Amino acid sequence: MGTLSHLQPQKLWQMFAGICAIPHPSKHEDKISAWIQAWSNEQGLIVKEDEVGNLLIKKPATSGMENRKGVILQAHMDMVPQKNADNKHNFLTDPIEPILFNDAGEAWVKANGTTLGADNGIGLASALAVLASDDIAHGPLEVLVTIDEEAGMTGAFGLKAGWLEGEILINTDSEQEGEVYMGCAGGIDGTATFNIDFEEVPADYTSFNLSISGLKGGHSGVDIHTGRANACKLLIRFLLNASDKFDIRLTELNGGSLRNAIPREADASFVVPSHQIAALKNDLANYLTVVKENLKVVETNIEMLLISPETFDECWDQTTQKQILRALNACPNGVLRMSDDIEGIVETSLNLGVMRSKGPKFVAMTLIRSLHDDGRLEAQTMVESIFNLAGASIGFSGAYPGWKPDTSSAVMQTVRDTYQSLFDKLPEIMVIHAGLECGLFKTAYPNWDMVSFGPTIKFPHSPDEKVNVQTVEQYWQLLIAVLKNIPSK
Repeated sequence: MGTLSHLQPQKLWQMFAGICAIPHPSKHEDKISAWIQAWSNEQGLIVKEDEVGNLLIKKPATSGMENRKGVILQAHMDMVPQKNADNKHNFLTDPIEPILFNDAGEAWVKANGTTLGADNGIGLASALAVLASDDIAHGPLEVLVTIDEEAGMTGAFGLKAGWLEGEILINTDSEQEGEVYMGCAGGIDGTATFNIDFEEVPADYTSFNLSISGLKGGHSGVDIHTGRANACKLLIRFLLNASDKFDIRLTELNGGSLRNAIPREADASFVVPSHQIAALKNDLANYLTVVKENLKVVETNIEMLLISPETFDECWDQTTQKQILRALNACPNGVLRMSDDIEGIVETSLNLGVMRSKGPKFVAMTLIRSLHDDGRLEAQTMVESIFNLAGASIGFSGAYPGWKPDTSSAVMQTVRDTYQSLFDKLPEIMVIHAGLECGLFKTAYPNWDMVSFGPTIKFPHSPDEKVNVQTVEQYWQLLIAVLKNIPSK
């Protein structure tokens, strides 16, 4: 269907194409930051960088709008780097390749085998497009572009009080048109570490590698309720059951790539007595049949591949292996509790996002999310208990608060009324089960009136990520209308 150049709004899509052309995975935002600063200077705008790398761009009010309340448009500049296993893309050097396509009569944009970065590239593009336009009415305007939202929220953590002047913040990091967000979940990272003891591989054992792939993955917050399978959990379940029947001895165990992405792939290397190979293969075939049948509605492309690699000299000792497999199997995963206050919203969840063996250490990484601090603490103690009982050390870090809903929000009322006037229907006022930066902003700016909305983005944090073209135009219409309707001071 061609390129993005003819899509509307043209300025926004041009900005998004420019963002895609510059590598910007989390923790590596230097190139995109330099590009934004150079572009801002070319536009004659004031741009500043703080100590952690956040950018602030200011634009004066348009004529007649000087008395309106100051607005901050906020987006993050990093993206989640995920790709299909057979893709050679290098996120540090290669541009994202957007593809325009048609699905059931609707136009969408995705990437060529990688995450697209519409999360939050479309929001960033919209903020820059507002800055670039001379025909959009707005009051005093600031654009806040944060770093590292996807891998630690260090930009939001590092935001200093007194740096910004606006009273209203519009976060552009939501992912469903027709939904307006007034709250979000908080979260915390957990890291469990096991010491691995090794021993020599017994005689007449054959080496194998078992991989699982083809899962959909997705965002560990907004997709956690969909029932998508976790590759780590599926692999662990098979290995644990098989180890009760066969003398499987692990040599490596890996899966997932990010705490905040549902794992799509996992693999294990192991040895097994040669006389047990046929029975093991039969068990694997039966397991795959059961898993495919149970998950056929949600997961349509599950693959499990068993190959024989090079010979291993050492394997995990049996005690270590049992401790690790049992702990990972027992570790909670998925939705832990639905909200009692807001129908259909997840309150607390946990994602076993990464497992890695390297030398004498094995590490399991989790991400807990909850709308309530107590829900987060309850899940945290469960995870801590399980891994401590299995002999692992566990630490928690990066805790960030949720964004408590404010039902009296004036900007929420403005957005709701503006949406109704534009589209002749009311939007859904929602709380999102994901870690928007708004909760952290309240620490430095407790009086900010905040709201979040955006276009429809499906399957963020996975190579299936796609953004709906029509909803981008609707989002843009809403954004510029809201800016025009911001009340006076």
